[in-house]
Amino acid sequence: MDATKFIWMDGDLVPWDEAQIHVLSHGLHYGTGAFEGIRAYKTETGTAVFRLTDHMDRLQRSTKALGIPFEYSVEQLVEVCKEVMRVNGLESGYIRPVTFFGTGSIGLNPSGANVHMIIAAWEWGAYLGEDGIKNGIRVAVSSWRRIGPNAFMPDAKGTGGYINSVMAKTAAIKGGYDEALLLNEDGLVAEGSGENLFMVRKGIIHTPPTSAGALDGITRDSVYQMLAEDGYTIKESAVTRTDLYYADEVFFTGTAAEVTPVREIDDRPVGDGTPGPVTRRAQELFMGTVEGRLDLHPEWLEYI
Repeated sequence: MDATKFIWMDGDLVPWDEAQIHVLSHGLHYGTGAFEGIRAYKTETGTAVFRLTDHMDRLQRSTKALGIPFEYSVEQLVEVCKEVMRVNGLESGYIRPVTFFGTGSIGLNPSGANVHMIIAAWEWGAYLGEDGIKNGIRVAVSSWRRIGPNAFMPDAKGTGGYINSVMAKTAAIKGGYDEALLLNEDGLVAEGSGENLFMVRKGIIHTPPTSAGALDGITRDSVYQMLAEDGYTIKESAVTRTDLYYADEVFFTGTAAEVTPVREIDDRPVGDGTPGPVTRRAQELFMGTVEGRLDLHPEWLEYI
């Protein structure tokens, strides 16, 4: 990560190196926070943030679910995200809003703790590597199970819940893979460590439902809509590990991952081991839309 000039913190633009919190912040000790990841793209008509308002709406939903006071309006934070891009001179990049409990309580009950809101932005390339985007990645099913609704809220982007993803991701990397795939407690596919999953089999595209532990991803929703509009048969379905071994194509979607092909799962090639036509079409539709080259959903681009 390359530093930029400013981070917006609690209403002020603060120099990157001065954006600090107290070591006794509740969110640091207990993971009591919520966050978003958002991408901005350079287009022929200027820098556009992809589905910015939808991301901030989801942040507001997450804070409501987690019981974190949300002091700003969605509209205010949308403008702050644009301002952070502008003051840092970024034509494209990744935006990270995060809100969390600060000092005032050190026990498990955060009552009495103040609440911080920060928004940072920086340049960021392909999350899973340029080669991964082009040729696909190697994935392993994790021994760690995806957190379920009886233990947490997998559809809320709570900071503490992501230790589940960290454990799966680091184990996969140590094992020589690029990414992890998590099953839920029933043995059904939930998602990657930070991505939603799509599987193609016999001409039908499947994606696990949120009830399986998948995040209601904004990139997932976008790709789902565009593939359906393009004439593909696509549906939410329960997906098993064996289904993945039989799949013709598998790909991940996410703000960071964009549309990334999966070429191998558990040392088994997916299809013929190369990205398939549906995956390539999903990439074309998504990248063409976010970069403003396709006029499929202009309402998704919010120019700074």
